[in-house]
Amino acid sequence: MAAPDSTPPDDSTANNNSKGPYISASISLPEITVKAVILGILLSVVLSSANAYFGLFAGMTVSASIPAAVISMAILRIFREHNILENNIVQTAASAGESLAAGVIFTFPALLLLGVWTEFRYLEVTVIAGVGGLLGVLFTVPLRRALIVDKPLRYPEGLATAEVLKSGEKGAGSVWSIVCGGCAGALFKLGTVGAKLWAEAGEKATYVGSTILYFGSNLSPALVGVGYIVGLNISILIFLGGAINWFIFIPYLSVAQDVAASSPDALKEAKNIWSSQTRYLGVGAMIVGGLWALIQLRSNLVAGIRSGLAAYRESRQRNTNVSRTEREMPMNLVLLCAGIAVIPLTAVFYFITQSVVIACFMGVAMVVAGFLFSAVASYMAGLVGSSNNPISGVTIATILTSALLLLGLINVLGHDKSIGAAAAILIGAVVCCAAAIGGDNLQDLKAGYLLGATPRNQQIMQVLGVVSAALVMAPVLTLIQNAYGIGAPTPERPESLTAPQATLMASVAQGVFEGGLPWGMIQIGMAIAVGVILLDIFLEKKGSSFRTPVLAVAVGIYLPFQLSVPIFVGGLIAFFAGRRLGAVNRKGLLFAAGLITGEALLGILLAIPIVLMGPNALAVFGQHESVTVGIILLVAVSAWLYRFASREDAKAS
Repeated sequence: MAAPDSTPPDDSTANNNSKGPYISASISLPEITVKAVILGILLSVVLSSANAYFGLFAGMTVSASIPAAVISMAILRIFREHNILENNIVQTAASAGESLAAGVIFTFPALLLLGVWTEFRYLEVTVIAGVGGLLGVLFTVPLRRALIVDKPLRYPEGLATAEVLKSGEKGAGSVWSIVCGGCAGALFKLGTVGAKLWAEAGEKATYVGSTILYFGSNLSPALVGVGYIVGLNISILIFLGGAINWFIFIPYLSVAQDVAASSPDALKEAKNIWSSQTRYLGVGAMIVGGLWALIQLRSNLVAGIRSGLAAYRESRQRNTNVSRTEREMPMNLVLLCAGIAVIPLTAVFYFITQSVVIACFMGVAMVVAGFLFSAVASYMAGLVGSSNNPISGVTIATILTSALLLLGLINVLGHDKSIGAAAAILIGAVVCCAAAIGGDNLQDLKAGYLLGATPRNQQIMQVLGVVSAALVMAPVLTLIQNAYGIGAPTPERPESLTAPQATLMASVAQGVFEGGLPWGMIQIGMAIAVGVILLDIFLEKKGSSFRTPVLAVAVGIYLPFQLSVPIFVGGLIAFFAGRRLGAVNRKGLLFAAGLITGEALLGILLAIPIVLMGPNALAVFGQHESVTVGIILLVAVSAWLYRFASREDAKAS
């Protein structure tokens, strides 16, 4: 999932499109202007880079549409001539770039972890990410009419983005919230990673008899911001998933395997059990979650595709002028571009695998799975938002299925199995990029529909945002790799970014071809997921406001527990602030987004002196691993977030 990939203001008119767009179709305002294109490209590059760092650190990403919209309003206001549709075009390009980063960091680092690559190859990363994202744009064009116009879904982040842009037109300023949050997040990262004045996390484990008891928490304000954005419901489920793993299965296995007899280090053994066994509970749960999304949406997807194609045929037969707010990329151009896009991807696949048959199989699998899961992501984004989209689940399902099919094909052809895991990861990379872009695009097109934008112009900017981000992904990943390392921390790389999702993808692909997958744990995880799904169905029938989407629990099971704790804290802040005001306010949302963006951007900037001068380049006072100082400062930042979120004047902001 992009994050369990922003909570918008509550709006009872979410599905009511009858009032018409904010800007009438009869009015034509400048949309794709020079300043909007330049700003859109810059924000796409900056936010995709920030999301790459944060995703490798936390294993999840969040939507950048609202922060991009606010930044765009603040900058374009400098110019004498600007309008709301220009701002919408800017955030469309920026959020496309941010979404592409999720697809990249969830998959490409797995090739390093597998030892297939020793560095991020610029050509391969750029082509696969860029073309995968382009397919995500193209695959969602026929779905726009069905999911936004004919049978409109809510698309919460699209709705929220439209409301933020409208409020900006009325003169309400919210950029200060992002600036404050960004400064807090950046300074916190400078104190931990740069100056090393306090610890990044605190963990403690001990034996009680033969049982390991563990507790830990990361001290990152960005994770508190994630919890605030996704809200209390999702935060509880992530924490619950972590508790299932670390408070039930790890203690049980520590007794069953009597690890206390062989090692006095309880913390080390807890992490060993998680790494080698219990994290695969999350794999099983994610597989079931991805399949469940397909089962739920099968009829809706078919209806949506038929509706989009029927609308295109009808417009061709009538041969009439289409309203400005209904002009899209021509379907014949979409099909032509999609067909052409397969060629460079298949060529790259052949270059890596050196097998024509396997490269062609990968091309076919990529197109089928890419279209299917782009449609799934587009539909799910309309229900739960881009940030809650099951991207991880569908990618895991894709990689596992592809790996099993490739294993059979390689055995038949008599090829070396060593190429199999990499081939499965590359298929997953294209699908993940396409699905991440698909869900984000429909959010942006929903905002555009409510505002009265021209869909074709937004689709052009989505392509531009994808290309801009794809061009910088390999250098950004290389910088992160050289500065911090990617994968499990080591004595030489204690601050390595763990890349939870990519580690998961690598483990699954490698396990299929080399054996060693703990299938028992995967099956138990599947059973847990089925139980969570049944509970969610029950809650839905009861009309409960609290729901249990299975992917949120699955991510919590898989992630290190220390990441779940600050996310839960952020969810609590959102709940209590919202209860005090009786509404969710945007200033708290923007402050939380600033925490994430500021911390991530400074993490990338700090990589430069770390690469040039070493990991302690800025630690002028030496290393101070004080957990207490970190906790005090995190409490202060959390209190500041609560203050922003509970201010009375924020209701109308």
